[in-house]
Amino acid sequence: MRLNCRFTVVGTAHGAPLLALFCIFAVMPARVVSQTTSGSAPAASTSEAWVGTWATSPFDGDPWHTIPTLVDSTLREIVHTSIAGKELRIRFTNEFGTEPLRIDAATVALSAGGSSIQPGSLHNLKFGGSPSIVVPIGALAVSDPVTMDTPAFADLAISFFLPLQQVSDVSVHSGADQDNYIQTGNEASAPDLTSAKITPSWFFLKGVDVRAVDVHAAAVVAFGDSITDGAYAAENKNERWPDYLAVRLHNDPSTAHLSVLNQGIGGNCVLIHCVGANALARFDRDVLAQPGVKYVIVLESINDIGHLHNPNEPDYKLTAEDLEQGLSQIVARSHEQGVKVFGATLVPYKGAGYFTEKGEKIREDVNTWIRTSGVFDGVIDFDKATSDPAQPLQFLPAYDSGDHLHPKGAGYSAMADSIDLSLFK
Repeated sequence: MRLNCRFTVVGTAHGAPLLALFCIFAVMPARVVSQTTSGSAPAASTSEAWVGTWATSPFDGDPWHTIPTLVDSTLREIVHTSIAGKELRIRFTNEFGTEPLRIDAATVALSAGGSSIQPGSLHNLKFGGSPSIVVPIGALAVSDPVTMDTPAFADLAISFFLPLQQVSDVSVHSGADQDNYIQTGNEASAPDLTSAKITPSWFFLKGVDVRAVDVHAAAVVAFGDSITDGAYAAENKNERWPDYLAVRLHNDPSTAHLSVLNQGIGGNCVLIHCVGANALARFDRDVLAQPGVKYVIVLESINDIGHLHNPNEPDYKLTAEDLEQGLSQIVARSHEQGVKVFGATLVPYKGAGYFTEKGEKIREDVNTWIRTSGVFDGVIDFDKATSDPAQPLQFLPAYDSGDHLHPKGAGYSAMADSIDLSLFK
């Protein structure tokens, strides 16, 4: 039996309520004892969890390209997976839109190269059972799950038709190093876009999630600026350092369950608005919101340092301690969510257009802090992996894209090869 008591108002005295305490004995039903050996209901299978297999960081506008006509058009955008799945869903974004975004039809298929799709691979996308959706201002839309075997390192063609509507501000990731396609009219189900225009940007697309084949699947997020985004990587070749890392993880049986999600934005900064929101402002939506995220590799600060060279910003001040504090915030916020953070040292930049001696001193101090502070869960020394031993403030010539700021393909490969995979085991 259990004694239940409560206070009840029975009257007033001098304007104040009079309370009485009433108690009764309640007979409790007999407890049913589970016959399972664990004594509790079995936990849901981890194989049911969604994990990102591809992602990008959208931002407002396109500072490098003219935005094409997007309405009354089909956009067919090509993305490259990192782990396999038995189901998938697509994430569309209107995060930076100032009007609702209407999508009237959407499909996903395996790419056959160019704007073509593989026969028999086309699947219609729906949203709560409907083939269309209006994405509110500042919002995301996630498609219904599609039963579709998706291999690792597959190219997916995601097509969607935007009817005539007002689109004043786009959510876009430009500089994608990937040809994407736009054709007038609703051609979302077409096997090929025969009169399409090529665009180098991903518009209104944020991610692809899978129910992974491996029940232990999780995601590694590569978070940074243009060096993570893959500036000067060969187009349509998937030769950014996160792409090379994904292949290495896949080829090692102990890490083959891990995807890699590239959340780099060219020109991005940690503390100030450069291209896209600063890293601290976009961290929650671009990193912590990724399905299945378990690890983050942070490579960012060089654009904050480069702003010291700008003669139009004479009042701009920056210290190594400023950047260290900002990066520490990323670690603290990751740890709140049980996510491990690996700090990557900043690669050389002597000879770059915005190089300064003051900036170089800050870069070296930040790198020393990354290596020695113990703030991070692990360290990845990209500086050591890419610098010229004879001139350590510069890239090894075989790795330099030519602008002395970004690696080329061989440099990106060397960066990925330098990562100790035991960090993820």
